[in-house]
Amino acid sequence: MPTPQLPRLRLMIAAGTLHSRGRDRMDFTRYGRSGKPRMTGDEILPTLPELGALAHIEVDAGNPQDIATHDELRRLAVKIEKMLQADEVDGVIFVQGTNSLEETAYFLNLTVRSDKPIVITGAQRPYTALSADGPLNLLNAVRVAVDPETRGKGVVVVLNDEINAAREVTKTNTYRVQTFRSRDIGLLGYADPDRVVYYRAPLRRHTITSEFKVHAIERMPLVDVLYVHAGCRAGLAESALASGAQGIVIAGSGAGSTGNLAAEINAIVAAQRAVVVLSSRVGEGRVLRENNWSEAGMVAADNLPPHKAALLLSLALTLSRNPDEIQQLFDRY
Repeated sequence: MPTPQLPRLRLMIAAGTLHSRGRDRMDFTRYGRSGKPRMTGDEILPTLPELGALAHIEVDAGNPQDIATHDELRRLAVKIEKMLQADEVDGVIFVQGTNSLEETAYFLNLTVRSDKPIVITGAQRPYTALSADGPLNLLNAVRVAVDPETRGKGVVVVLNDEINAAREVTKTNTYRVQTFRSRDIGLLGYADPDRVVYYRAPLRRHTITSEFKVHAIERMPLVDVLYVHAGCRAGLAESALASGAQGIVIAGSGAGSTGNLAAEINAIVAAQRAVVVLSSRVGEGRVLRENNWSEAGMVAADNLPPHKAALLLSLALTLSRNPDEIQQLFDRY
């Protein structure tokens, strides 16, 4: 009887902790200054021979990937979509630092038009540290990528044996390995020792059903996030517009209060000088379009945190400048 062909995965790597090398096994926090180069994918794979029983993994030659800007995320999305169009690629594993992992995941979720698995993972401890979490995170990412149930669920994030959806997941702790949570929505499932198990699927639009076409975009519209706090000063929004911002996301206090920026923001919205999205710095719960701080022409971010709202707003601005149409996009994605 012929041996079934193993799934074929492409391993892509950006800068991050998982493949970092510290000075010694007790270097948990200063490994970025150890002077030692990060491990390459070709160096990591031999340390995890268990992967060979799960999939045929090819390391992408373009590593490390640059993902520090919206335009770099756009280029990454174009590359991954083209990669997944090939019959010989069944899914992608993307390894990156956890600080901006959720932004990469959500952007790819909004833009890569494929139902093949895209699994993003990282680590809280470097590969050389005592009790490093990276090796098991990578192993579980591959297990999730080859599981038939993962197909069609959009981009997923796998760390600490947990599977979270790209839209809802966020980093909640600076150093603990259980840092990634979907807070008031909940995780999708687990990568347990016996099997990968799912309990729900994302309902908002993503990947194959997305209407965003990043291939046709030369440059992502600039969007700035303004953080509301007791000491914030008027003039921040005007400075953002002066530097080229076409959209502004308010990281509002409470349920989206614009605080000391209210008069300035309201004037910008009234004059239609930029699209303004109200979000919250709280971390859980929805921001409503009809609330104490919402003016006609503002867009509500629903439960997207400010940094994810900025990604969606930048993409939305490639399709429309109409706040009502952009609100519909926020309601769909």
